[in-house]
Amino acid sequence: MKTEIVDVSPTRKELKIEIEPAEVRAEYERVSGRYAGATTVPGFRPGHAPVSVVRQRYKKEIRGEVIQNLLPQAINDAIIESDLHVIGEPGIHLDNEAGLDKIGNEPLIIHAHVEVMPDVTLGQYKGLALARRVRPVTEDMIDELIEELRESSASLEPVEERAAETGDTVTVDFIGRYIQPPETEDIKAEDVDVVLGGEGVLPIFEEQLIGTRLDDVRTFTVTYPEDFSSPGLAGKEIEYTATVSAVRRKVTPEVDDEWAKSLAEDAETVGTLREKLRRDMELGARAESDRALRDQAMSQLIAAHQFEVPETLVKSQSQQMLETYVRDLFRRGIDPRSQEMDWERLRGMIEGQAIDDLRGSILLARVAEAEEIEPTAEEITQEIAALASATKQSVEQVHAALTKQGGERSIADRLRHRRAIESIIENANITDEEWREEELPTVTDEGDAGPVTDALSSSEPVVAESAATETGSGGEAQVSDER
Repeated sequence: MKTEIVDVSPTRKELKIEIEPAEVRAEYERVSGRYAGATTVPGFRPGHAPVSVVRQRYKKEIRGEVIQNLLPQAINDAIIESDLHVIGEPGIHLDNEAGLDKIGNEPLIIHAHVEVMPDVTLGQYKGLALARRVRPVTEDMIDELIEELRESSASLEPVEERAAETGDTVTVDFIGRYIQPPETEDIKAEDVDVVLGGEGVLPIFEEQLIGTRLDDVRTFTVTYPEDFSSPGLAGKEIEYTATVSAVRRKVTPEVDDEWAKSLAEDAETVGTLREKLRRDMELGARAESDRALRDQAMSQLIAAHQFEVPETLVKSQSQQMLETYVRDLFRRGIDPRSQEMDWERLRGMIEGQAIDDLRGSILLARVAEAEEIEPTAEEITQEIAALASATKQSVEQVHAALTKQGGERSIADRLRHRRAIESIIENANITDEEWREEELPTVTDEGDAGPVTDALSSSEPVVAESAATETGSGGEAQVSDER
């Protein structure tokens, strides 16, 4: 067998493989003999038909089996002989049919197109110039957090002595009848909480529910605009019957020592609570600074090492990132099919981020090799234990799942990468700089797109409202407009 390698690109190779006529002939004879001994040809006893007759009768089948038997082994041998680390399945085509039409006289020539990992020469990764900025924790920030904690520990208390007013939460059972266009099924939605004066609540619902009390019934008609956020309601006219099942007001606790104790055992007073919050926020600011430092290091490393990444890996990584983004939209109650988004442009940005992510992963592997970083069995065991704790599973369950999926190797890779970036940071020239808010890039129709993580965020529709939607016997009742 003869093999020739053609470098199409750093990640794509073409293997030209010649299988010698004698080898093709031998396989042809073997397959033909098996067919002759196992088939029945009219006019001959089973297994006694002449080979020449069997070859003529089963020409297509015999040729197909010869190819099927010879090609995979030849390609595998050529890959091993050429010391190629192939990604995915090779693309194969025959270069000459004569190798089969004139078996024994002509070689069988195969072209195999394969993807390989790029041969990356590691440049500078030590002595990078990095800037550390730590977000300062101010009294105003602590005040804001205290207020957030008050809001989160607020309770809803029934209102009995007065009618509903702005700021109250009114719980309503809705029945909606389509007026235009008429529908066969009514809308039914139970226990819908409507915050009067809340952001996004449609004015007509607020007008009808202010002044109501327990068991009050209101009937009113809503005409939804043509561009309403819910396609199922856009342009529809619906008569609602709303029955009030509860009126409650939000009560926030006073900022006193008793409230402070309820939040943390080690917070005896409001003062000690503030100190605890300060320490936690400072730890968070330091962790944020560490992440930013790692991001700087990776950005510089990738910028200094531009190389081609295998297309197969880029497609796989891009698809995973896109699926994660879509799942996140659904998790937050957003139907991506109803949003006005430029999906083609989004895919392009995701692909760019995927390429950078893959470059970073390849480079960290090279740094790990250069620094002779190899996780120990104990470190892998500790990482599995941490994963088990995070997923609330037993170590045995996680270990079994990883073994089945070949996941221990990925854990070892993750540890290598983590220690590699730690090594880069340890050997960097780091200067402390004053904190400043970075202006994040946004995606506009005219401007360039920034990192895909920012692009995803800025491409999302702003959903500040809460849609009150429950599934009943059909349809939906929506008291807020998500835009």
